[in-house]
Amino acid sequence: MPGSHGSLTKAGKVREQTPKVQGRERHSPIPRVRNKKNYIKRVIKGRTVGVRG
Repeated sequence: MPGSHGSLTKAGKVREQTPKVQGRERHSPIPRVRNKKNYIKRVIKGRTVGVRG
């Protein structure tokens, strides 16, 4: 197969030039983790999530 899509010498050029941006600090758990905890409470333990008392 002749040719390729771009040369390997240019690979990653744009990403290297992009300034590093720090991720923002999260105050609540990541949604995937939160959903898993809620699933365990609701389905497995049979409790109601978000209701105190």
